[in-house]
Amino acid sequence: VQTGELTHSSPSVAEPQTPPRKPVSSGEIGHHVDPKMKKEEIRENRQPDGKVQTGELTHSSPSVAEPQTPPRKPVSSGETGHHVDPKMKKEEIRENRQPDGKEEQKLSDDCQIITFPNGTEETRADKKTTVIRFFNGDVKKIKPDQRVVHYSATARTTHTTYPSGLVVVQFPNKQTEKFHPDGSKEIVFPDGTVKRLQGGREETLFPDGTTVRVNRNGDKTILLSNGQKEIHTAQFKRREYPDGTVKTVYCSGCQETKYASGRVRIRDGMGNVILDKK
Repeated sequence: VQTGELTHSSPSVAEPQTPPRKPVSSGEIGHHVDPKMKKEEIRENRQPDGKVQTGELTHSSPSVAEPQTPPRKPVSSGETGHHVDPKMKKEEIRENRQPDGKEEQKLSDDCQIITFPNGTEETRADKKTTVIRFFNGDVKKIKPDQRVVHYSATARTTHTTYPSGLVVVQFPNKQTEKFHPDGSKEIVFPDGTVKRLQGGREETLFPDGTTVRVNRNGDKTILLSNGQKEIHTAQFKRREYPDGTVKTVYCSGCQETKYASGRVRIRDGMGNVILDKK
């Protein structure tokens, strides 16, 4: 019996086949999978001798669509809940320059602005009120009721002309003058004194109740608050008392006193009694 060398041969054993791995969804494994997590992929290479080579792990990021931001709708002033100043909405829609240098501007709110070469500016708002600003600082306003108010920057006075023809002038010291269409005039002083002039006659009312009237010929009548009355003329000055007594002083200096009882006393210019009649 010859014994030869033992030889070993490896039986051809088939390697167990690994079934392909089926992707498992997040619903099948019972827990939430963050779509942003990167999935791992294993790259395998099977050799003819049965060996399996595993390649490097590769990572692939799933294509996740970024959330789209919807376009923002313009929000009106009413939806925002805050007030919008109507003055901010003014928009110039037309401008016209005249050959003489006058410039006209018309805004979308029907406001018209006219600028003159000397700097005077006229504004017409809503076709009712007109405001004219002069280059020297004066301001003139025409109101819807046709009143015309003119402010003088130099004198600091305000002139108001009414449709009836009445003109009222206000001074910075609070004095007011009124000019009526019939030619009469009324002055109100800061202390409350009122003076009226009409037809050449003058009447003044003082705060203490005293009234002074002056006629065309210069005669003056004074009504005092205590009830006394004085009359001043070119020939004499007379005072009438509430009890009926009348005292007259003539231009010659002679004095005459008449009492309510009927007594009469006369003095000369030196003060001597020349008559005392009871």
